[in-house]
Amino acid sequence: MRAMKCLAVLLATLALIEPAYGQCSQQSLRIAVIPKKSMEALLREHQPLIEQLRAATGMPVEIVPSSSYESVVDAIVSGGVDVAWLGPASYILAYQRDPRIEPFASLTIAKGLFTPAGQHYQALLVARQEIARQTDDLRGKRVALTDPASTSGSIIPNAEFSAKVGMPLSQFFSSVVYSGSHDKSLDAVLDRKVEAAFVSSVRVDEYLKKGLINSATLSVLWRSEPIYYDPFVFRGAPCADIKARIRDAMLVNNQGLRGFLDSQEASGIVPVVHAQYAPLLQKMQQITPVY
Repeated sequence: MRAMKCLAVLLATLALIEPAYGQCSQQSLRIAVIPKKSMEALLREHQPLIEQLRAATGMPVEIVPSSSYESVVDAIVSGGVDVAWLGPASYILAYQRDPRIEPFASLTIAKGLFTPAGQHYQALLVARQEIARQTDDLRGKRVALTDPASTSGSIIPNAEFSAKVGMPLSQFFSSVVYSGSHDKSLDAVLDRKVEAAFVSSVRVDEYLKKGLINSATLSVLWRSEPIYYDPFVFRGAPCADIKARIRDAMLVNNQGLRGFLDSQEASGIVPVVHAQYAPLLQKMQQITPVY
């Protein structure tokens, strides 16, 4: 009889504890996105994703305005947002600060003039064709980078291009400036504010699709090695139920994301893991970016 009473007390205690661990007290879903474009454009393009996740989680979903790559890294590390769409290098920076941050999805890119189809893109060095036709034409000229934490707009050029020419960017070019985004770097080239820029191949393809350039506007003077495309990541301690719902909405039952994928020049969305981005850490440790 005493054993039965003890069992009853134990079961009653577990019943009280269970909701604390089995239910999620989270009331909303906050997402941060690295500012490759204007916030107005990002909000418009991400609307299908917002609606998809709202339906999947039953919670309000919002895109948190971000002014820089660093601010998005800070937001996901601090837990101020639940999901972030980071560049490969900014993901590594976040992971170094909190190894619990987990990449879970990335886009597959549609084939473009500047980008091969698949899960990879490249950093490009571009210039107006009348300005340069070969790399050495840019020696002593002005070049734009995007953000110190940008993979294709800073990290990879500082590592791979510097190795190719045998000197830091600041010695090869007369001046190196940070524009803040890939679009601003491309605009600076088109407006002749700089002679060249290091940018993402995907963004150049989007400028081509929008008619902002044509196939003869820019010379591609250098291409990086293939880079795994930008990961969506969870914060360090997400609610397990919400995490599962997000995975399902983005990777399984994702028919509602067609508008979002089209806006990103993407053909699909696939799962990713840390190991695909880990080799980037070695390159990041070998360079000293220009600030």
